[in-house]
Amino acid sequence: MAPAGRRRNGLASARRAAGYTQETLAAELYIDRSTVIRWEAGDHRPLPYIQPKLARLLGRSQEQLSELLDGRVERLDDRRQALGIAAVDGGVAATPLPRNDIATSNTVDDQGAASSSDDDEAAALELSRRVAASDVGNETLTQFELVFDDLAIAYPVTPPQQLLQRLRRQLSYVSGIMDVNKTLDEHRRLVAVGAWLSLLAATVHVDLEQQAAATARLRTAASLARHAGHDEIRAWCFETEAWRLLTNGGYRQAVDLSRAAQELAPAGSSVAIQATAQEGRAWARLGQPRETYEAVERVNRLVAPLKRPDQSEHYYRYDPDKSVAYVATTLAWLGDPAAEGYAREVIARLQLSEDSGKWPRRLAAANLDLALTLLATHRLDEACDATLQAIQSGRVVPSNHWRAAEVVSAVEARQVPEAKQLREAYEELRRGPHRPQRAG
Repeated sequence: MAPAGRRRNGLASARRAAGYTQETLAAELYIDRSTVIRWEAGDHRPLPYIQPKLARLLGRSQEQLSELLDGRVERLDDRRQALGIAAVDGGVAATPLPRNDIATSNTVDDQGAASSSDDDEAAALELSRRVAASDVGNETLTQFELVFDDLAIAYPVTPPQQLLQRLRRQLSYVSGIMDVNKTLDEHRRLVAVGAWLSLLAATVHVDLEQQAAATARLRTAASLARHAGHDEIRAWCFETEAWRLLTNGGYRQAVDLSRAAQELAPAGSSVAIQATAQEGRAWARLGQPRETYEAVERVNRLVAPLKRPDQSEHYYRYDPDKSVAYVATTLAWLGDPAAEGYAREVIARLQLSEDSGKWPRRLAAANLDLALTLLATHRLDEACDATLQAIQSGRVVPSNHWRAAEVVSAVEARQVPEAKQLREAYEELRRGPHRPQRAG
């Protein structure tokens, strides 16, 4: 029987009628059992995005669910008045003070001093309870983290507009529970997930040449990363901005941002390697061979001890195969004929796994690298063929159109017979619906 002053809602009865225990219902909703307990106690309402699924599980309409939940929504002050009840929240018991210790007079005397002391103790217990209380739960956060990993793995093979829609939905979910009651550790995890999702969304915006949106997303990612104390994400923000500037001709700034990323990056991390590779590409565009080769050597040293990760498709987990592709791009931009061997190695390797759907954008990028190298060695017809393969793959990112345009302009200037066909394919690429991601 409910104690006096506590009005039970009908959620517990509806749950039992639907055949769920608190544990099984929590598992269906990817939340902690403690959250179900608080719902049934009326301490909190389920979040709006959870309510439709909860209603379905209970076999109720959303209107009926609202009626159940409106049976009792208790305030904190009401709980404090239920002095004989121990409130257990998130595993921390906040046991109320005995009734005979509560002051009943407003006069300033010994009894008033005791009341002040009691209030201090109650406040201390309440702070402890609030720090440990959570409406989010480990399961929910783990699901968010797994979804982010899925999106990062999907990045190489998913049309960017489609991926962007999925990212927007997840960011909306994260935003919706940002102000919900949670522990400090859970808050940090949620902020970190928001930062990762914002970072990946910024990368897709860069791919689509949506500069203002990319800048806004990067600023959000960097801000959230600072709040979470997550230097790895902050480093990725610098690396991503370096790439954005690199595609727009800001080569000197790209060098500086790549170096800033390396300074922040944890030693030996994926972002430390990728930022170093980004620096090398920027030096190549600046026509600085000594700095370019030095950066390539640093990448090779960092990659040497690495093993291939279990999920090599994950964009934010560097795998050893990436280094060959980066060297091909870097040397091709520098005009070094040695780029041809690296590019052909990448193409041969990726063609074997092309049917599996892995890394199709890296294969397109490798063909563009090969084309640039063939131009430098005056094999124009072969350069046209490699560029055409890249364009027709549908995997050349808008932010990389300029790489194809360099080949098109070069063969047109030399009046190569294949130039007309290549120009038509390039213009179709620019008009086409496919907007794939950047090489990475």
